Amino acid sequence: MSLLPALHDDAHVMVCGASQGIGLALCAALLARDDVAQVWAVSRAATTSGTLATLADQYGHRLKRVDCDARSEQSLQALASEVIESCEHLHLVISTLGILHQDGATAEKGLAQLTLAGLQASFATNTFAPVLLLKHLLPLLRKQPSTFVALSARVGSIGDNRLGGWYSYRASKAALNQLLHTASIELKRLNAASTVLAIHPGTTDTNLSLPFQANVPDGQLFEPAFSADRIIELVSAHGPSDSGSFWAWDDQAIVW
Repeated sequence: MSLLPALHDDAHVMVCGASQGIGLALCAALLARDDVAQVWAVSRAATTSGTLATLADQYGHRLKRVDCDARSEQSLQALASEVIESCEHLHLVISTLGILHQDGATAEKGLAQLTLAGLQASFATNTFAPVLLLKHLLPLLRKQPSTFVALSARVGSIGDNRLGGWYSYRASKAALNQLLHTASIELKRLNAASTVLAIHPGTTDTNLSLPFQANVPDGQLFEPAFSADRIIELVSAHGPSDSGSFWAWDDQAIVW
């Protein structure tokens, strides 16, 4: 199956958040495909990551490693400039950016635990960074089939929220969903072959989920490689007619 619907050329791909977890697994899975020409692996420490270095040894020039703090718009602008200098078009961009209990964010159980600093940290990474990444990469997504994916979360669904808690994380992912849906409308006008997707990868065995894994039902904690494969399958299955939609790892639509 083609990486993107209607794509007949080898793909140029970017993964942001590439040095660990799902992002790293996506890099490995994409590089293993014959129809991927190049993968841009982006993270705060991409050039010093030992795991990305191993992939670079294996795949050579097909893997480009770029250091970028996606929470800094200046850093995102520099990233876009570097890519534009050597690449005319990106066919697929996947943002795996997200925090729940790191960098000042907390998984609040009640209103009393809310802080301005925690809210700002959650929104900076979960909401602002992915949409600003899209903003700065827009010139590379305006021609040919192109797909922009950001990893969201089912708990960001307002309609599915029956348990409460996790105020900052839920709200930041809900805001991300709205931004992606809005961006999909603009991109459709600029490039009829564009697709924007929000994807819930399921609970994956990463640092984000580590403190909460004891509560995950048997069979519902996924390895990063499994989640990466499911994300790629969703990308292959959903084209422009589904742009602006929200999907779970099992290809089921999620209510907003």
